[in-house]
Amino acid sequence: MPGTLPRLLPLPKLSFFLFGPRSVGKSVWLEQNLEGAIRFDLLETGTFLELSRDPSLLEAKIKGHLKKAWICIDEIQKIPTLLNEVHRLMGKGDYRFALSGSSARKLKRGSADLLAGRAVTLHMEGFAYPEIRDRFHLEERLQWGSLPLVVLHPKEASAILQAYVHTYIREEIKEEGLVRNTEPFIRFLEVAGIVNGQILNKENISRDAKVPRSTVDVYFSILEDTLLGHFLPPFRPQAKVREQAHPKFYWFDAGVARGAAGLLFNPAAADWLGWSLETLLFHELRVFNQISSKHRPLFYYRTAGGAEIDFVIETKKRASASKAGVICIEAKYAKHWQRKWEGAMRSLAETGKIKVEKMIGVYCGKERYYFDDVEVYPVEDFLRELFDGKVF
Repeated sequence: MPGTLPRLLPLPKLSFFLFGPRSVGKSVWLEQNLEGAIRFDLLETGTFLELSRDPSLLEAKIKGHLKKAWICIDEIQKIPTLLNEVHRLMGKGDYRFALSGSSARKLKRGSADLLAGRAVTLHMEGFAYPEIRDRFHLEERLQWGSLPLVVLHPKEASAILQAYVHTYIREEIKEEGLVRNTEPFIRFLEVAGIVNGQILNKENISRDAKVPRSTVDVYFSILEDTLLGHFLPPFRPQAKVREQAHPKFYWFDAGVARGAAGLLFNPAAADWLGWSLETLLFHELRVFNQISSKHRPLFYYRTAGGAEIDFVIETKKRASASKAGVICIEAKYAKHWQRKWEGAMRSLAETGKIKVEKMIGVYCGKERYYFDDVEVYPVEDFLRELFDGKVF
């Protein structure tokens, strides 16, 4: 089971939402951390039908239990109106609610009561490096991702990911009624998988997926709301050169991106593995950002001339009397580091308009290097530094 390995996510003392894609271990984490809690799984047909017909039955079901007991409701987005009842019960009693979900879309679209700030929001994805340190094999993670079932059953990775794409993406989207016609969406999924980690050209995606340009926006918003991917916006420091204005889109997991692209049974090409490395690092940065409660904005940087920095971490906002502060990270799927890859980071630092606090290279070799003010790390060394709090 996914829960056989410990997770980094700390348990809040107050009521909380726990959002994350399907099959990342949310339910197992709740079972491990809230032993003895009162549980309602809305994927169970009987529970779903009963509470969807009459949400007020929730009170009758929990009334006999001790105050301050934890009430767990899995897949809360299945019955958005149930949140109104949860809010009411929180106001009249001492119950604490743990509400998990694999999509925030229905909650947003249904104008559901998000508990008026009375519950904190947590996010869970696939395994992060410290959770699988002894099982972390870079090439496996780049090819197959970090879903718990994939990590725990590596020989079945392709079958697990194929089922994930067909069952948890295509069927979920269809069941939830998020799109009227699934065929165009399935075409879009393949294109979106192929452009993982790349700057979005929505006109090209529209043409390749054979859907209107406006539909591309809707489909990407579905992937974002169902927590299957994240936009990485461009950093715009207003330096002398003209900067890129379009975001990148990264799937939450490199293996799921490969499955969506229909490439599970093809050898992974070097350029694909390069984007997989960026996907992995983006995932690890997001996880550390949450568990450390730093919540630093993440960007990429690219000039009109093509100079690019994979990740820019904003450590200090620009103010009238001070410059913005950033940390730059450049990642390369290569066994040997080339000094020319430092150029974009150095160029940004030389503008003088941004305080570049650190410049870091990450690659797939084995040696650390220190070139003036650029530090170069093997992938695992970088991940150890990150989770030790030494990167930001």
